Amino acid sequence: NIIYAAVCDEEANSSGMLSVVPKFVELQEKLEGKKVRIVFPEAYDERILEAAVKLSATSYVKPVLIGKKGEVEKIAQPLSLDVSGIEFIDHENYEKYDEMLAKFIERRAGKVTEEKARALLKDVNYFGTMLVYMGEVAGLVSGAIHSTGDTVRPALQIIKTKPGTKRTSGAFIMSKDDKRYIFADCAINPTLDSEGLAEIAIESAKTAKSFNVDPKVAMLSFSTLGSAVTEDTTKVAEATKLVKENAPELAVEGELQFDAAVVPSVAKLKAPNSKVQGDANVFVFPSLEAGNIGYKIAQRLGGFEAVGPILQGLNAPVNDLSRGCNAEDVYKLALITATQSLSE
Repeated sequence: NIIYAAVCDEEANSSGMLSVVPKFVELQEKLEGKKVRIVFPEAYDERILEAAVKLSATSYVKPVLIGKKGEVEKIAQPLSLDVSGIEFIDHENYEKYDEMLAKFIERRAGKVTEEKARALLKDVNYFGTMLVYMGEVAGLVSGAIHSTGDTVRPALQIIKTKPGTKRTSGAFIMSKDDKRYIFADCAINPTLDSEGLAEIAIESAKTAKSFNVDPKVAMLSFSTLGSAVTEDTTKVAEATKLVKENAPELAVEGELQFDAAVVPSVAKLKAPNSKVQGDANVFVFPSLEAGNIGYKIAQRLGGFEAVGPILQGLNAPVNDLSRGCNAEDVYKLALITATQSLSE
């Protein structure tokens, strides 16, 4: 698979220790007492360490860091971070390495030699993804110092997509005050056919439900229900039809212009019989280009917080950080990853 990265380019935040994030309280309640094991391959990054210390003090997530504890302690000490209670796995001296190597070769089904497999498992993202595959941890969060491709490629090769799902996709949770929306695909697939759009719409609705959002899905276009007819608008209309056939219980409409999706008075004029009725909260963009532009407009001009990309469609949760993330972003994505693992 070719991975296309359209990730946040947020500036690093140097404001200090993490603050409590009120809009994620419901996730904390859902995770209370679970101590979900989430692996972080980037143990030597200060933002990862700060978030891991915060997480280790909760009953929600048990962080597992890939790295040498002694070396991490040297980084943590000047930051006044106590990492003594955090679990570390040294991927160069892992007690289950032989088992992992055998399982990796088996999973790649003849696509790697033993020599190549050993070389790949020196990569912390491949190693961490194998921990997920083997059930040693419930999910993975990476990307603070790695590209989206570095994070997603091992997941596609090892975790792979769920049965019946042909592709993974990247969604953002867009939050502002008490508003919360799902935008997809904003991170993985540059172009999609109608089948792909339909699949992403259904997966995005599942993502919404896992975060206590009752999904109302808008399949976006520059046309509303045939106001323009082109190859592009027809693709979105056909995708909507597939969603209605495959998930008849889902409130979905398309193709819709954005105003018809979010403004009830406009919806009454342009789509009077729509189930969405101008109250959409899950937005499926017709292309990666549109999705990336859309979420960044909402983030930069609309003042929405963008959390993600959250990878959808995988057998187990693996999520990607922006390289411009801060410790709070790491903390929140860990909560999201843990929550995803409960519904797998």
